[in-house]
Amino acid sequence: MNFSELFKLSGLMGRFSPDGKCLASCVQHRLVVRDASSLQLRQLYTCLDQIQYIEWSSDSLFILCAMYKRGIVQVWSLEQPDWHCKIDEGSAGLVASCWSPDGRHILNTTEFHLRITVWSLCTKSVSYIKYPKACQQGVAFTKDGRYMALAERRDCKDFISIFVCSNWQLLRHFDTETQDLFGIEWAPNGCVLAAWDTCLEYKVLLYSLDGRLLSSYRAYEWPLGVKSIAWSPSSQFLAIGSFDEKVRILNHVTWKKITEFDHPASIASKKTIVYKEVEKSPTVETERLTFPPTRALASSLFSTQSKYDISEVPVSLQYVKPVADRANPKVGVGMLAFSADNCFLATKNDNIPNAVWIWDIRKLKLSVVLEQLCTIQCFQWDPCQPRLAVCTGSSRVYLWSPAGCVAVQVPGEGDFQIMSLSWHSSGDSLVLLSKDNFCVCYLEREEV
Repeated sequence: MNFSELFKLSGLMGRFSPDGKCLASCVQHRLVVRDASSLQLRQLYTCLDQIQYIEWSSDSLFILCAMYKRGIVQVWSLEQPDWHCKIDEGSAGLVASCWSPDGRHILNTTEFHLRITVWSLCTKSVSYIKYPKACQQGVAFTKDGRYMALAERRDCKDFISIFVCSNWQLLRHFDTETQDLFGIEWAPNGCVLAAWDTCLEYKVLLYSLDGRLLSSYRAYEWPLGVKSIAWSPSSQFLAIGSFDEKVRILNHVTWKKITEFDHPASIASKKTIVYKEVEKSPTVETERLTFPPTRALASSLFSTQSKYDISEVPVSLQYVKPVADRANPKVGVGMLAFSADNCFLATKNDNIPNAVWIWDIRKLKLSVVLEQLCTIQCFQWDPCQPRLAVCTGSSRVYLWSPAGCVAVQVPGEGDFQIMSLSWHSSGDSLVLLSKDNFCVCYLEREEV
């Protein structure tokens, strides 16, 4: 593994372009675009205010920078650095901004979710979509970019509208059997739309492209319900993470539950491998000690190294009891992700914040548990092979594959706390993000 030097960063905003050629990052009001392989500076753009969100267009030719406080979006072109575009929503304000799949329209959501404004970069025309619902995941595009689903709220009822992205014509409009629609997400094949209700009502609804209700799933009635949802890349499975600390897997034929995965604090099965992260201080021979110590020796004396041990089962994991009288209790399965080959599912149960659970989907059983020293901040699968990258707010990055598990210290002075990470589309590098810095981790071909 090779690591780049540290570069300045604001707001955890570092993104590889979809074609993998560039890496965009933000420092306050500046947008910095680098070559993804050499990290040489390609473009530097200055925005009108501090950038709060960035997004690449699907063809990697444009970058959108949103400044929500000012109600402004600025768009920059990589091919024509002198060309620029400014969209000012004025008194309507701005709470969200995103690209359409064609990379030539921008969808801006105004304050109080009064409307979504669709701006065309080609014709400079403007379209308006009324009644967008203020929910966590209210806009969803199909993977092929042909259709957009929008969650709506009108007359105290929930609706979903499906639009054709080529001309923004309304294709279907139907009401949903939800109390308070919380989110929508298309299956990767674009044939089925999943919609789920507020956490107070356990309900997952599955709709076809023409608005027919294919199935409705409810696991139980009264306790808190759905917390997270993830489609498998093949669209064959829908994983539902719940507040009862379980993941339920639905199949794409009958939309019935085929299994459920529990997250107990004690692991007894001998077929499950538990990797436990342990820290050890390096030993230094007394003959090497000099005074004052060299810089390299001083840093090695006071730094701890991390490695994985395989624990003997049964293993008790660190369980945190949620505080019942506070909002948003740390309870239930809050993170879910399928591997690119559909073979594995990674989950995190918020009651056991230091563990990542890796399930074998082919055998429908728990395969591996990674027990970390710190709380899991983020994990993401390699887009090309079953390999999981994990970060915990420390200066280490952790990688798991069926071959084994490794903890790697990011070299350098100072405290580099990795809060988020993202894979390059080729799977041979990672961008590691902290609050103030980022670096790129290059994996050698043998590792890949």
